Parts: sequence; C-alpha cells; structure tokens
Amino acid sequence: MRNAFAAELTALAKEDPRVVMLSGDIGNRLFDEYKAAAGARFFNCGVAEANLISMAAGLAMSGFRPIAYTIASFITTRCYEQIRVDVCYHETPVIIVGVGAGLSYASLGATHHSCEDIAIMRALPHMTVICPGDAVETRAALRAALAHDGPSYIRIGKKGEPVVHRSPPAFTIGKGIEMRAGLDVCLLSTGTLLPETLAAAELLEKQKLSVRVVSLHTVKPLDEELVLEAFKRHRLVATVEEHSVIGGLGGAVAELISELSPQQRRAQFTRIGTPDVFLHEPGEQEFAREHFELDAKGIAKKIVHSLSNSD
Repeated sequence: MRNAFAAELTALAKEDPRVVMLSGDIGNRLFDEYKAAAGARFFNCGVAEANLISMAAGLAMSGFRPIAYTIASFITTRCYEQIRVDVCYHETPVIIVGVGAGLSYASLGATHHSCEDIAIMRALPHMTVICPGDAVETRAALRAALAHDGPSYIRIGKKGEPVVHRSPPAFTIGKGIEMRAGLDVCLLSTGTLLPETLAAAELLEKQKLSVRVVSLHTVKPLDEELVLEAFKRHRLVATVEEHSVIGGLGGAVAELISELSPQQRRAQFTRIGTPDVFLHEPGEQEFAREHFELDAKGIAKKIVHSLSNSD
C-alpha cells in the first residue's frame, strides 16, 4: 500500500503544483521518484511530528495542498493537539497519512501499534477518516482527499498487502463498496483487513452461509444509508477492523444504530477488532492477527459464534 501511495503521490505532484510532501524522516528512498519530479516540494521534517503538522497547516493556509506522512501511531497520538488546533479548528485542507496502521508494525512492540487512531481522529470536528482496503483503494483515496476541501486522515498498511480489486472501483468519500453479495451475514470491513474479511466470507460459504462483504473505506462520514439498509436485510451485521473495538468503525456503527427501534433493525450486531489491551508478545503482523483472531479463520469463527448466540 505504501508503494501505491508513493506512486500516486508522484503522479499527483506532476499534475498539481500545489501538492507538497512532508515526511517524518521515514521512507526517503520510497520518494525518490517524487523528489525527482518535485524535489522543491519535499520536506523531511525529522522526528518532530508536532512541527510537521503545524508546517502542513501553514502551507495549507498559504494555498498549497500538503500531505503529511509518517508512521500512523506517531502522526496521530504524538501530535494530536496540533491536528486539533492547527488543522481541524481552521479547517485547513491537510491530508494526514498514517502508514503501518493497526498491527502492521507488530514486531516493534506496542509503541508502534496503531489501534486507537480511528477513534481519536473521527472525534475531531471537520476531520474525514479514510481507511483503504488495498493498494487500489489507496490510490483512489489519495485522489479523493486531494479533491476534498477540508482535513482528512488516510490510514494505510505497510507493504505486501493483497490487492482485492481487479480494476479501480467507483470511489466516493462516504460511500461503501460492495465486494460480494450475500443474504445471511453482512461483513462491514474497513482498512487492511479487507482481504482477510473476503477470505473469511469464503470459509463461511462452505458452512452454507450467504455472506455479503462491504468495504467501508470511509469511517467518517459513515455511509449511513448502506449501514441502515444492512440492518434491515441480514441476520447478522459485523464490523471488521484492525483497530480497537472501542471507537473505531464498530463504535461508529453502534452509535448510528443505538436509537433504532426493533422494527427498524432485523440484524444482530457484533464488533470484530482488537480488544481493550496492549499486545506484549513479540511477533510479525500475521502472529498478532492470529493472536487476536483477526485472520480469516478467526473472523469466521467469531461470526459462527455470534450467529449461534442469536438463535
């Protein structure tokens, strides 16, 4: 996903002279092509994320379209006040890109995990929160954010994520993308767990369950029409995310449906994500996903368990 981001960023910089790249001293070789095309519009801000965000806000106020990029946990929690006051309060069109979201940096320990960022970023007024599901959605998300006149946060993986879109989909901020149709269960996936969610749907199909999968790439604004429709159609609706079950997509959906009457919702609801704990055991992302049952097998297991409890 980060390679797709770098390639799309370079293309956008060639098209739009307002595009400016600010890096938190990572991925410098990743942006060699960008620097060759627009070197005067590249700033390595060092490991000073608060300053990076304030610089981006100033550039946006001066007519540029800055893209601030570094590790997701550092570009959100470390400089939250600057995002809140410098970017959101002034509604500056800064694109904040967090790389290595969720458990992508699992091997580096909890300091590098990013399982709270959706929650805190969507709480900010004027902030748009986009979590692409693969490299194709990453490219589309960056273009959509550049066309959006306001702050946005794009949360991407690191590298090697499977591509699930055969061709670029119609991508609109705030509108989900149906990946497969189904009647019994609707899996609302956001971010890098989309491939695992689709694989889980295949496992559930073998158990005679008809499973719909939707890529809800935008957590804020939420596709409320799609979500409410899902609760009327299916036996079970589940959110799937590599993020805490508190405050992320699951929290957003829970808030939306909290005031629905029994007549307005047919489906049961469950949230699949990381529990309210830190992960202390070392290991790669695959290990962390298996540990939290966020791989395809674990997701399918949780869906079957939820259905058995609702019968």
